[in-house]
Amino acid sequence: MRVLDHEQARALRSQGQGIGGGVRYGTAAEVVERVLAVQAQDARAAELGIRVRASGLTAADVRRALEEDRSIVRGWFLRGTLHTVPGADLHWLLGLLGPRFLRLSARRYRELGLDEGLCDRAEAVLVKVLGDQGPATRAELTEHLARIGVAPRGQAPFHLIRRAALRGVVCHGPERDGEATFVLLTDWLPSRTGGPTGEAAETELARRYLRAHAPASPEDFATWSGLPKTAALRAWRALGAAGHLTPCRIVDEDSALPTERVAEADLAPPAAPDVRLLPAYDNYLLGYRSRALSVPSAHERRVWPGGGQIRPTVVADGLVRGTWAWRRSAADTDVSLFPPGPDEATALTQGIATETADIARFLGRPR
Repeated sequence: MRVLDHEQARALRSQGQGIGGGVRYGTAAEVVERVLAVQAQDARAAELGIRVRASGLTAADVRRALEEDRSIVRGWFLRGTLHTVPGADLHWLLGLLGPRFLRLSARRYRELGLDEGLCDRAEAVLVKVLGDQGPATRAELTEHLARIGVAPRGQAPFHLIRRAALRGVVCHGPERDGEATFVLLTDWLPSRTGGPTGEAAETELARRYLRAHAPASPEDFATWSGLPKTAALRAWRALGAAGHLTPCRIVDEDSALPTERVAEADLAPPAAPDVRLLPAYDNYLLGYRSRALSVPSAHERRVWPGGGQIRPTVVADGLVRGTWAWRRSAADTDVSLFPPGPDEATALTQGIATETADIARFLGRPR
């Protein structure tokens, strides 16, 4: 069995994610197709998550892919949280993930006083409003839901909109003055259906996960997807039986690589570190059961300060080397590096400067 050290495993993961080894993609659709799902509870962070994996994109290009081409779509998918996914994959992803996270949300619905009858009436209201009036914001939909007895304050309106999205009724539409709107899925993507179902969908999700995240384990896949471990193990067995999976070990932990990526483990490391500025909540930091390979344990609290936050990070060849924040007034970054080695500071500084300039270009705010 192939044994990988930590540096080799990080190199494979960062290259698979398009954040290391010089790997970048050309369009927003190519980025999202590669990683399958870009974390998107923060819309601006999601745009920057696409930028960091691409070359020459602008924020306007990403908006065009979302709103005009509709090649990528924002909605609730993995772990029941907001992600941007390829439009071509939306229906089978919802078919696989939607029912699971609806079941897991049932208790929360009861806590909010949302019985099945009220949920169904609310969905009918959403369908009528969006069908009659087109894109609407959460606040606008909340006003309509209040007319059937849904408390406008609190989390009930949000959960009813999310429920409709998980059921394949609504999805995110165009932004309006910087605010998200919702649309009927059948209006937004009227002709995109099909794809795998059942266990075949579990296997396809695992295959796509490994293409971008390997080396990884079934436990990593379950953490990333929100599927139960039994489903992860079932998908692993199916991929192995089809010859798509090659077992390996990361030092002393069992893992696996897609067979077509095994040769990448023998590639020589780049002469200079590939430095990227990852946004908050980036996929790379949410795709595994353990953070040990990506973040030095002594600095975990600087990346995960609590309260569900995951700060923007400076990453070099898959290893987090610090955190950063965007200064809008100066079109610049505030960077807080972990103590670098004696030969690393210059390369990190140069890489950060290049990335900072690219963020300003992406946002249309030249320094």
